[in-house]
Amino acid sequence: MQGQDGERDRHGARNGGDASPGAPVGAPDGTSAGTAAGSPDRAPAGTSAEGPATTPAGVPAGTPAEAPDAEPRRGRPRSAAAERAILDAVIALLEAGEPLAGLSIERIARTAGVGKATIYRRWSDKEELFVDVVRDMEPDDPPVSGTEGLADLRVMLESLRTRGLAQRSSALLHNIFAQMKSHPKLWNEYHGTVIAPRRLALLEAVRRAVAAGELRDDLDVELIDDLFVGPMLVRTVHRPDAPLPDDLADRIITALLQGLAPAGRV
Repeated sequence: MQGQDGERDRHGARNGGDASPGAPVGAPDGTSAGTAAGSPDRAPAGTSAEGPATTPAGVPAGTPAEAPDAEPRRGRPRSAAAERAILDAVIALLEAGEPLAGLSIERIARTAGVGKATIYRRWSDKEELFVDVVRDMEPDDPPVSGTEGLADLRVMLESLRTRGLAQRSSALLHNIFAQMKSHPKLWNEYHGTVIAPRRLALLEAVRRAVAAGELRDDLDVELIDDLFVGPMLVRTVHRPDAPLPDDLADRIITALLQGLAPAGRV
């Protein structure tokens, strides 16, 4: 079949072959059932390519791939190639017009050329996976000093601007955000793991700026934070036709400092 199968072949070829939908849980990432027994890529019986297989007590080794691994998820994925194939598979399916709600773990695994268990070792559910897909498509969060106040705040405001530009230039990213907001579980996952940490980092930068005497200390820091972030969010989210010039973060900070800086620095 073309279309869906063509996507699967494309991604599978990138990762060493498409795994059969019926492949056992212990199959190595990116390998098919036909891998030669003597291949160095094939794990010994009873193990996976990423480590010894573990199963719940009383569950036979041939447990279907539909069940998440009993093995606890530990930190970052153990195969960068497998993770890349999975993220690319979701993006390819979305580009082909598949809605987020219609994507299943089975379909994603088939397109990526991996087993379902490979996905469940990395993400507990679709929502967690989709959030990583969005983060992968967005510009990376820039590094900040963690010790500066206004300097770090400027870096993070600029990051908001560049993410706004990314959404404007990517119809797919814009469409994903629109779909996310109609799925509460997915939006809550994105808000809790992406938006909330970014907001906290901005708030901490405002606190450092207040402590350093760069901003007034007689105002609520959350209000100050909202005053800085608000104009950028209006431009990037609520006014998609508004310009986002390179110096927008500086202009926002300069304008607000005229009302927020201590009297001696006005």
